[in-house]
Amino acid sequence: MDVAKRLLDLGLKLPPVPKPQGSYIPAVRTGNLVFVAGQLPMRDGQLACKGKVGRDLDVAQAAEGARICFLNLLAALAFAADPAKVTRVVRLGGFVQCVDGFGDQPKVINGASDLCKEVFGEAGTHARAAVGVGSLPLDAAVEIDGIFEVAD
Repeated sequence: MDVAKRLLDLGLKLPPVPKPQGSYIPAVRTGNLVFVAGQLPMRDGQLACKGKVGRDLDVAQAAEGARICFLNLLAALAFAADPAKVTRVVRLGGFVQCVDGFGDQPKVINGASDLCKEVFGEAGTHARAAVGVGSLPLDAAVEIDGIFEVAD
C-alpha cells in the first residue's frame, strides 16, 4: 500500500520522525511486528493538543489531537519499517489525560482509529485500548502507541 499517496489523497502528509521525549527509540521491529512508542500530538515541533479533556478541551478537539498522534505514529513506524509494507494494524493503545469522571475516552481515541482505517482500509481494523489518565508527558491531552504487522 502506498501510504504516502493515501495520506496525500486525504490532504495529509507524513511528518518527520518525532524526536523521542526520553531514553528510547521511536520503534522496534521484531520479526514481522513493529512496536511503536507512544506518540504525542506534536506538530512542527510544538504540542498541538494540551491539557485535560473535559476541562481544557472537548472531545472533538482531543480527537483531532489523536489524529495528529496517529500521523506521528506512522512517522515513527518508518524508523523501523516501510509503512507501505504494513499488512495489518494489530493494536492501538490510547491514553487520554482527562478530568475525574470523564468517560468518553473511546470517542477521543476514535480520532486515531478512524484515520487508521482511512489510511489502511480493512488492514487498519485493529484491537485497541482507550484509557483515561491523570497526566501525560508535556501536559499532552492524548498519547497513542501501536503494533503493526509488516511484510518481509
